[in-house]
Amino acid sequence: MRQTITKIKGLTVNIIIEEVHHQHEKGGLICYIAAVYIQPHGSADKRLVRKSRLPGAAAALKAEIKRDGLRAFDRL
Repeated sequence: MRQTITKIKGLTVNIIIEEVHHQHEKGGLICYIAAVYIQPHGSADKRLVRKSRLPGAAAALKAEIKRDGLRAFDRL
């Protein structure tokens, strides 16, 4: 099992993307979960914004955030 945490720092909030990959010994994917949180600066509280079970969803979201900033969450 492998867990990846990516933190994208913004002007007023941080975006935290947590991914969990679980593979069996032959390399096949058993489980994938990506959770996206928003955390205001100076706070320990995180708010869940989006969850996905599609592999590669976090990479697509990172690209959207780089391109559009927080506007990427307007479609929610």
